[in-house]
Amino acid sequence: MNTNQKLYYSIKEVAEMFGVNESTLRYWEKEFTLLKPKINARGIRQYTDKDIAELRLIHNLLRVRGFKINAAKKMIRSNRDGADKSANIIDTLVSTRDQLIALKQQLDKLS
Repeated sequence: MNTNQKLYYSIKEVAEMFGVNESTLRYWEKEFTLLKPKINARGIRQYTDKDIAELRLIHNLLRVRGFKINAAKKMIRSNRDGADKSANIIDTLVSTRDQLIALKQQLDKLS
């Protein structure tokens, strides 16, 4: 088990992970019932790894693939496994692209 892994992430940390505003996360929480971060006694949201996985799927459908809210909800209801696999594939492709860009930048410096 990774001891550096946090149990909970703040809304600010999660918003930065996805490049969205905190208000966007609160809105998605209202729209998507599958997203339920823990809210402590002071009203502070605490996101778990499971919440972040749900957000990754929502973010992929809305921001990466351009779905409207209702279409994203329908996709999650009707084809959750397909939506998850698609999100994982896109995450891998984006990561690979970023690595290739960094590699190209390093090669350009050598020229």
